[in-house]
Amino acid sequence: MRIFVRLAPVAAAAVLLTSCATAANPTSGSSAAGVDYGPSASLSGNLSVMGFSGVDEIATTRLDLAKAALPGVNVSLIEGDLDIQAFLSAVASGKPPEIVYADRDQIGTFASRGAILPLTDCIKGEGIDPSQYLESAINQVTLNDQVYGIPEFNTVQITMANQSLLDAAGLTVADVNGSDWDKVSAATAKLVQKSGDTLSVIGYDSKLPEFLPLWAKSNGVELLSGDGRKAQLNDPKVVEALTWAVSIYDAQGGFPAVKAYRDSADFFGAGNQFATNVLGAMPMEQWYINVLNEVSPDAALTFDTFRGKDGNALAYASGSAWAIPKGSSNPAAACRFAKTMTAVDSWMAAAKARVDARAAKQLLFTGLLTGNKTADEQIQSTYIKPSGQAKWDAGIDAMYEANKSTFSLPANPAGAEFKTAWQDAVNRVLNGQQDPQAALDQAQQEAQTALDTAWANWDKQPK
Repeated sequence: MRIFVRLAPVAAAAVLLTSCATAANPTSGSSAAGVDYGPSASLSGNLSVMGFSGVDEIATTRLDLAKAALPGVNVSLIEGDLDIQAFLSAVASGKPPEIVYADRDQIGTFASRGAILPLTDCIKGEGIDPSQYLESAINQVTLNDQVYGIPEFNTVQITMANQSLLDAAGLTVADVNGSDWDKVSAATAKLVQKSGDTLSVIGYDSKLPEFLPLWAKSNGVELLSGDGRKAQLNDPKVVEALTWAVSIYDAQGGFPAVKAYRDSADFFGAGNQFATNVLGAMPMEQWYINVLNEVSPDAALTFDTFRGKDGNALAYASGSAWAIPKGSSNPAAACRFAKTMTAVDSWMAAAKARVDARAAKQLLFTGLLTGNKTADEQIQSTYIKPSGQAKWDAGIDAMYEANKSTFSLPANPAGAEFKTAWQDAVNRVLNGQQDPQAALDQAQQEAQTALDTAWANWDKQPK
């Protein structure tokens, strides 16, 4: 929720990835030579894992299964989130971790830097079926028809709203689910409450800058061409989407006022915006259902999918992936580790552990999105049953519906720079520095320059 804090790592990542462009020799088609990825291969040695920490039952259950699948291998975790600079430096030194856990939108850039290996032989040798993963997830880790990552988890958005505030304003969740922008604008005007110039209720939060891709897609355009080579940031439909999404803040006193008020809320606690009746509605990632169910189960909530202008469910997918660094001393073990961590049976065991943990606290299991569509279907059919709590059942149903209606931006070798370009543009508009057209024109030039340079370097690599 703290936008500028969250954006700082993105900008830093772009700088780090650019400055470390020579951290490894780029490779578009090479793999670890002479590696036996066969399922009967005898594995031994060490497997250090960077970027992943076993912090809950979903993680630890699968980690235990992965270790069991590697009985001769010493598996160790490098604690903490992925440090991009440390990772690229380790690759450059020839002593990388054996496997790395990264955001999917980082995979294309890592591949272009020669920091990770294509997984063709790994996938074939271990019998991994790429079709089991969500199409939007596998697309994010596929560069020029080469898969560079094994997807894990999926994050989507749904509409979350305060039922009491909607009722008082004579509205329903259909007025704020995104399908009709005029209705959302009208609902915002009815829901917002002020005391003088001071906000007391945010009517609607359009969740900028991070959800610009969602609003643009709703308006019929994506920020990047399907082949990942052409920025489309100043397409008229993107400009229109940004202009409208910013107008939602303008109607409530401006983005700084809305941001300051929303940042003051106890977002992860019992004093969250919905429990305290200070937010009408917003699109939000599905994991927040679980948070709300735990900290404010009695809050007056209602849910729907986020819906595009065509009325259909729509979600912008993101998540993580497993990748094998160039120079990994144990790529075969890394491949089997990634396979086991994302296998259907592993996800089912993890879901069971979560169900049991929630039941022990007399809490509802609110579902799990894995990035593996087969696992998602089995988890839903096995563990998602009517609870008798209509609002939570509706939220869970919306989550699974959204998960079947996802899109993602394609992998490209300038992923960090591209993301920084459009997010910085949105922030300039939110801060009153530029209008949407000027900001997106600038972002288009910045992003296209980065893409052209990165793709030119990629295309010159030996195939």
